[in-house]
Amino acid sequence: MLGTIVNTAAIVFGSVLGMIIHIRDEIRTTIMQGLGLVVIVIGMKMGLDHDNILIPLASLVVGGFIGESLKLEAKLSALGEWLARGHGPGESKRITQGFVTASLVYCVGAMAVIGSLESGLQGTHDTLFAKAMLDGVSAVFFASSFGVGVMFSAVPVLLYQGLITVFASLLEPLFHAGALQALGATGGMLIAGIGINILGLAKISVGNLLPSLVVVVLLSLFF
Repeated sequence: MLGTIVNTAAIVFGSVLGMIIHIRDEIRTTIMQGLGLVVIVIGMKMGLDHDNILIPLASLVVGGFIGESLKLEAKLSALGEWLARGHGPGESKRITQGFVTASLVYCVGAMAVIGSLESGLQGTHDTLFAKAMLDGVSAVFFASSFGVGVMFSAVPVLLYQGLITVFASLLEPLFHAGALQALGATGGMLIAGIGINILGLAKISVGNLLPSLVVVVLLSLFF
């Protein structure tokens, strides 16, 4: 669990630092535009790293149907709104957006799964330590724009990666090389969607597409 704990602490520390730094609104807007572009590029790079695009495509279709049926996006937003209670409408919306955005960015990548499996099976934490550095740095910029909601995203990271670490021996057979590649590609597409949302180019319900990350692993067992 050491890797996950360090990762969680890095997000909290980066968020606190980002909230301390005072940034004018116009600079904050420019930073968010830059972050949105970077997130899209990272997502596209991950999304293109797969030999058979049909598996991620099918996963997004099936996962989107499941997510829409369960209203996952609305539930995730409701959790963010609960965390932001006591703040004004504008600030509450910003905190909620920060919580949802950061939670998705930090959890949907293959790095979280690979690092957690290594931590649980081998006791090595190098991948999660590297992820902690990346997440901590990005948390500074996210929190400078979104506020305390980014810090709250450390909780889903702790639970998600912690559970994978604890149950690593049971989950290992599911995550063969092909499954991890497909998971990374599908996660990359979701990350690109987050970047599009940050830039305000469209409203993509990334939360409702989250089941695709489970579907793609299951499909990879057969194709």
